[in-house]
Amino acid sequence: MVRVPLDPTIADRLRRDDHGLVCAVVQDDADDRVLMVAWMDDEALHRTLTTGRVTYWSRSRQEYWRKGDTSGHIQLVRGVEIDCDGDALLLRVEQVGPACHTGTRSCFDAGGVLPAVRGARERTT
Repeated sequence: MVRVPLDPTIADRLRRDDHGLVCAVVQDDADDRVLMVAWMDDEALHRTLTTGRVTYWSRSRQEYWRKGDTSGHIQLVRGVEIDCDGDALLLRVEQVGPACHTGTRSCFDAGGVLPAVRGARERTT
């Protein structure tokens, strides 16, 4: 495969970690539910922006993986945004099937809720 570099106007805006990666937060375009968090390098982002299917970099396997190639639970790109610091991406997707490898709709369903202090907007009586 011949690699085509990421558009320089996009690449220049990214702030990558020491491994050349940027965090990708994945959100369901239909209902705004956060589905998962993964990692992308320039090549993964280029593939995502140009193919319409989401590709990530696997830190554990040290290889690219296109969501759904083995499970059939694909992610179709509906929008990609970059945050103000350039160190995180928001991917809005149409999720086909569960997003989490555990079989749940969201990786946050599988992880569960943690106890937290009530927000300042809530009133206690």
